Amino acid sequence: MEKVILKYVDQKDSHTYDFYIKHGGYSAAKKALKQKPAEVIDFVKQSNLRGRGGAGFFTGQKWSFVPVTNPDDKNRKPKYLCCNADESEPGTFKDRVILGKDPHQLLEGIVIAAYAIGANTCYIYIRGEYAREAEVLERAIQEAYKNKVFGKSILGSKFDLDVYVHRGAGAYICGEESALLNSIEGKRGEPRNKPPFPAISGLYGGPTVVNNVETLACLVHLYDRGIEWFKGIGPEKSPGPKLFCISGHVKKPGVYELPLGITLRELIYDHAGGILNDKKLKAVFPGGSSSPVLTADEIDIKMDFDSVMAAGSMLGSAGIIVISEEISMVKVAERLIHFYHHESCGQCTPCREGTEWMDEIISRILKGEGREDDLPTLERLFPNIEGKTICAFGEAFVWPVRSMVRKFKNEFLDYVQKKNLVKAH
Repeated sequence: MEKVILKYVDQKDSHTYDFYIKHGGYSAAKKALKQKPAEVIDFVKQSNLRGRGGAGFFTGQKWSFVPVTNPDDKNRKPKYLCCNADESEPGTFKDRVILGKDPHQLLEGIVIAAYAIGANTCYIYIRGEYAREAEVLERAIQEAYKNKVFGKSILGSKFDLDVYVHRGAGAYICGEESALLNSIEGKRGEPRNKPPFPAISGLYGGPTVVNNVETLACLVHLYDRGIEWFKGIGPEKSPGPKLFCISGHVKKPGVYELPLGITLRELIYDHAGGILNDKKLKAVFPGGSSSPVLTADEIDIKMDFDSVMAAGSMLGSAGIIVISEEISMVKVAERLIHFYHHESCGQCTPCREGTEWMDEIISRILKGEGREDDLPTLERLFPNIEGKTICAFGEAFVWPVRSMVRKFKNEFLDYVQKKNLVKAH
């Protein structure tokens, strides 16, 4: 498949306005601005574009939840678009490429989305560690204002749009949309109870849509090339190009733009070059660290939202982490739960206490100090955390740990029984 989203990222000055305009930039936004907002929403609905941030919710449907208001109503609350550029999921680094190499692609997508929902203000919430990308993005926004892409009557239309960059401070939980909104408001970055959902009461109490960087970038190509082109890539319910991140024990880690529906085996062996040092594959996280692991016998699956879910995992942000035969899954589990223990916002008891208990148990097992009742204790913990928290953070650490404990149970038992231990890399 030809590169679309990543087409120009390796070229000199790809991050500049002049380069972007030279290669047809902002033509898609101009097309959208000539339509009515409802027509833009309907167009995106027809495309079956699904959010590229993790949940895979249909983008047009998400926009349609925002109430239509009379622009002459002086009592109406402002609407907001928030771009989620937090990208804190371990194993995920696709948005970083767009932000640092082709930011105007994102900005054009923001114009389309903001116009569709009637938002005159957009905040780009960018991960605090992305210092260079934030600087590139700020310069791109300045260029956009200078060339009337943002501000009053943008791109020759009657629509006004202001865009601001808000840098995070390194909190994983702020990738969750309502925690992100709290952070922008200057509050503690922790998820909100729902309902109300952001589309009704979001940023500063106004109707708000939160979209991922890659999702917004897809809008540009959807408008430039049309629905038939977009739906001609991948399965009907998960169409379009997708950025797959591949890291871990592969020969060629990186970001690959490929059709949704490509198999996991193809991604690992045909594109990422196979397992490092020609070792055997042991396990794969198909959708970032919060996705249940798949074994080497489970990689002949199509990488789209529905197929991966049917296989017992999730596509998520498509952050594929590959684990070779040399690695202890107990060590992987310990490293993962230690991360989630550190990143829990502490608001919900199941997360706050559950991550600590699991971290303590798995660390003890790894040290060779495991007890016979440790695995049964973990199995009792899982259902008392999953589905018992305000946001999906509980599932984010239960699902991968549970999958490792169950699929590699003998490896955990070996540590408990202190025999045949796999070297803990």
